[in-house]
Amino acid sequence: MRRSIVLFFVAAAPVAAQNQVVKPPIAQYWVSVETAAGMTMPGMGATGSVVPGMTGGAAQGGRRMALQLGSQQVPAGPPRADHAIPAGMNMGPALPLLTPERAAAPRGGGEPGGMEQPKGRMLIYWGCGESVRPGQPVVIDYAKLAQGQAPGMAARRVSAPAAPAPGRNRTYGDWPNVEDAKQVPDSASLRGDHAVKGSYSPEIRFSLGEGQDFMDRVALASAPRGAGAASVTWNALPTATGYFATVFGSEERDEVVFWSSSEVQEMGGMLMDYVPPSEVARLVREKVVLAPSTTECTVPAEVVKKSGGSPFLNFIAYGPEANFAQPPRPGDPKKPWDLVWTAKVRFKSTASLILGESSRPERASRPQAGPQAGREAAPPPAAAPDPVEEGIRTLRGIFGR
Repeated sequence: MRRSIVLFFVAAAPVAAQNQVVKPPIAQYWVSVETAAGMTMPGMGATGSVVPGMTGGAAQGGRRMALQLGSQQVPAGPPRADHAIPAGMNMGPALPLLTPERAAAPRGGGEPGGMEQPKGRMLIYWGCGESVRPGQPVVIDYAKLAQGQAPGMAARRVSAPAAPAPGRNRTYGDWPNVEDAKQVPDSASLRGDHAVKGSYSPEIRFSLGEGQDFMDRVALASAPRGAGAASVTWNALPTATGYFATVFGSEERDEVVFWSSSEVQEMGGMLMDYVPPSEVARLVREKVVLAPSTTECTVPAEVVKKSGGSPFLNFIAYGPEANFAQPPRPGDPKKPWDLVWTAKVRFKSTASLILGESSRPERASRPQAGPQAGREAAPPPAAAPDPVEEGIRTLRGIFGR
């Protein structure tokens, strides 16, 4: 088998290499790998147990994988591609990469009339400790935002390449899809040889070894501390590059609370996703992301109280990346690097936890809320506060991430 080389980040390359002409690849392939611990409730301990009766990303644990192939080539016939996987995946010989059908453009247009003035506000806190820091919270009033009055809230940008997508590539395929959406077994291993072959992409081959597999599962546990604070602990993951946690909750109907584990002022909601290791290292230095040696963080008492006493905590352990390219980078920086394909395998491990002593059903069914809420969140309960959705939508627009 022809071996591909590891593609290092441009930021780490010599100055001469940075000036090298690099031709964009014909094809890009991304493998996104997640270990999800599911959600635990008070009294369950650090087991990663799933709350009975719940469905969706906030509650379901297990191993997950998303495959995305984008190419600038157009096939002569129907597009078709497959990812031949190692036997250790226990998922058969290959996974089909299906090209989704393009949705028809909606008819009509224009903004809906009768839009009401947004109401409510969000209280933003940050930092581990029994008490909140001076100067907190930062209050975001939705009505003032709608009038263009932005709050003085820090939000760092994360530099990351864009994944393959239907609108970004001439031909695109992904998995899971309507043709194949099988579950990834808990025993699955990515170690071994991988090959991607299709009618619209050059053949892509790479191998994964030790340390390039599903991350360990996060085991979260919480306990009361001080006058209402909640101490959260977790196991140290061998391949983690850093950790980040957020809390989202509500005590009042028109007021929601957001907290992050960042030591410095930071919105941080968009950090609940894959982040390149180089960016994680920078954010650790800037005290936004917790160092990989950290195994405890205390949610302040005021945050717990104003979140209704049993807020929802989301947790992420960032993992490594494996990057491959073909052909190898020329040693002579004067020679252009005409890439044929690149491949990226990225890792993360996630978990959720209901803090506090309460185990009321309405708290148990709360979705994965927060500025990163999206496609995997469970449907919100009927009694969920209206400002939650309004705040998420508005904050995304403000911070542009």
